[in-house]
Amino acid sequence: MNAIDPAARMALAKFAVGQPVPRSEDPRLLRGEGRYTDDMNLPGQAFAFIVRSRNAHGVIRGISTEAAKAMPGVLGVWTGADLAKAGYGGLKCTMALKNRDGSAMKMPPRPALATDKVRYVGDPVAFVVAETAVQAKDAAEAVELDIEELPAVTRASEALLPGAPQIHAEAPGNVSLDFHHGDSEKVAAAFAGAAHVVRADMVNSRVVVSAMEPRAAIASFDAPGGRWTLNVGSQGVFGLRNSIADDILKVPHDKVRVLTGNVGGSFGMKAQVYPEYVCLFHAARALGRPVKWTDERSDSFLSDMHGRDGEVTGELALDRDGRFLAVRITGVGNVGAYLAQVAPIPPALNIAKNLVGQYRTPLIEVAIKTVFTNTTAIGPYRGAGRPEGNYYMERLIDIAAAETGIDRVDLRKRNHIRPEEMPWNAPSGMTYDSGEFTAQMDQALALADWSGFAARKAESRARGRLRGRGIGAFLEVTAPPQKEMGGIRFGKDGSVTIVTGTLDYGQGHASPFAQVLVERLGVPFESVRLVQGDSDLLIAGGGTGGSKSMMASGAAIVEASAKVVEAGRRIASVALEAAEADIEFAAGRFSIAGTDRSIGIMDLAARIHAGMKLPEGVPATLDVDHVFDAAPSAFPNGCHIAEVEVDPDTGVVEVVKYTAVGDFGTVVNPMLVAGQVHGGVVQGIGQALMESVRYDEHGSVLTGSYMDYAMPRAPDVPSFTTDYHSVPARTNPLGAKGCGEAGCAGALPSVMNALADALSEFGIRHIDMPATPSRVWAAIRAARK
Repeated sequence: MNAIDPAARMALAKFAVGQPVPRSEDPRLLRGEGRYTDDMNLPGQAFAFIVRSRNAHGVIRGISTEAAKAMPGVLGVWTGADLAKAGYGGLKCTMALKNRDGSAMKMPPRPALATDKVRYVGDPVAFVVAETAVQAKDAAEAVELDIEELPAVTRASEALLPGAPQIHAEAPGNVSLDFHHGDSEKVAAAFAGAAHVVRADMVNSRVVVSAMEPRAAIASFDAPGGRWTLNVGSQGVFGLRNSIADDILKVPHDKVRVLTGNVGGSFGMKAQVYPEYVCLFHAARALGRPVKWTDERSDSFLSDMHGRDGEVTGELALDRDGRFLAVRITGVGNVGAYLAQVAPIPPALNIAKNLVGQYRTPLIEVAIKTVFTNTTAIGPYRGAGRPEGNYYMERLIDIAAAETGIDRVDLRKRNHIRPEEMPWNAPSGMTYDSGEFTAQMDQALALADWSGFAARKAESRARGRLRGRGIGAFLEVTAPPQKEMGGIRFGKDGSVTIVTGTLDYGQGHASPFAQVLVERLGVPFESVRLVQGDSDLLIAGGGTGGSKSMMASGAAIVEASAKVVEAGRRIASVALEAAEADIEFAAGRFSIAGTDRSIGIMDLAARIHAGMKLPEGVPATLDVDHVFDAAPSAFPNGCHIAEVEVDPDTGVVEVVKYTAVGDFGTVVNPMLVAGQVHGGVVQGIGQALMESVRYDEHGSVLTGSYMDYAMPRAPDVPSFTTDYHSVPARTNPLGAKGCGEAGCAGALPSVMNALADALSEFGIRHIDMPATPSRVWAAIRAARK
């Protein structure tokens, strides 16, 4: 029998699935060798600057560009009228959900530049292109806007009131979508017959996405070939290319190329087409040269899509034994002035999908109106409705525990879906395939030293601090993976390149994808390269978002690897002069069964590149282009436990202890998964305690810089204790469930539940996010009166 070299076997084991392999790109990034969009410059490029409205709402009476055109270095100034004349399409919402009555949701058109009205502070109305970025900015300040100001409204609940300013004529009453899920009559009957009903008004506060890298782009146009190229930070070049070609330029897909290098964060925000890209295309064609634009941080607070922003009333019905009978969410979701590409998903559909979480809840009803306001558009932000759905449920459970006197842990456990009940058909329409929620919670409670809390609380009180603990038990419904490419290329230089349509914008895809390939093909880890950011090289690609990259690209790599082995067996039979049926493959080597004769897959690839003669009918290469069909959503879940301290004299809240146990199915790389959890938890803490976009009565942003908008920093978070309770998914080849957004889903409820627990001695049952010192202090002061 063929014996595999022990050293080779050890090398494969070191980089196998389940090993904490460091991110392979980090040394290059730490040396400053990353290539982000603003690092790129093309010969002869000009520079653009966007002119934005300073009014939140108003009629455009005129735009004077003459003074700007006369300034030094200016190459052109364009308005929405110019773009309309050129025939560009508008930015589209691609998720057209139905209203509760079956009618179509209201989807007003959105041109790249406003032509009739401005609808939020930051609404783009014109742009300037000049020889230098400074000249473009100077000239932009010379563009004169004549805007007749109109009243503005920034809160969704106020936009529904009689007499509220109307944002779009196409959407009377400012309602875009009247979303409804569930059986109202059955839910009402369950509430009517319930032994206990709890109710809470909850605010899901608006946040700035604040990616480390501001958006930037360079557009160029090849006139002879009629071909457009956009260098841009994105979340997937294939889908973005298709949107640009179909919706904006109205040209065949092969006439557009999208290139993405390194991306410094996105969290959902950089996935869609933005107005600036249309402006760059127009200028590039008009001037016959590339045009570059890089956002400034102050503008990005206005121009980048914001996240979250909802106001709901949550209700939970229980029987006399504390069993959940029904849960109901009613409220509004703020979509801003225009519809983002997936606008109705976070505030409406994903609430319905994620609300019941881990619990055996027979009935749900979700009724959300998505509402236009004079604010920046709302888009997906780490979790995109998944954290909110879990937050609403977990807050209601803690309130129910307090009102019924049932221990909060016991209340959760008695309502957990049990492993033997899988697959579980949830009232959301989802079918859960796996999960061990009670065992996972027990693991988290032990890891958090739940039983030792009393001593820690006493120690905090001795220092004049209140201490509380909270549970955030969550289950997320990931985005269903779209068709995804799994290309594998064996290079002449000994490299092996994975080509796939997800996109790494900080996750660290290179190492875990390589681990999957190493395990399947036995190729050297250091030889593996990853290509994701060139639309010309892709035949499919769903992009990265919704915690689905490993389920999509990972599965594509698994299936493509099987095709490589299939082709390799046929080629190896020629190299080894044996029958194809006698060729076996293991640990990177093709061998003749029952003998010691073999050839490594890398050696076989080298022989092919050297001109190996192959008979007709035998594959001429090991290279594979494969497309993986979409798998169902997966259901990552977890139990987070937070402890907070509160200074009752100042209202300052500090997260002092944090434990997270997650079920992410097969964990390909535990080091990277832990990093994803840490990042999500920090963002959750940020929203829970400090982050909030605020507007004044005129619609101007009061939190338009880091001087006014608080972000979590290292001293604001404790060290995290993390562990896994893995139950592999049954719906994809790897058994993966996704992990990128789970930290937020656990952090929001665990931190806010812990704060409510700390404040419970004052009779405070609920406090809204963000729980800033002033808000907490005011709540304590009001309770003491």
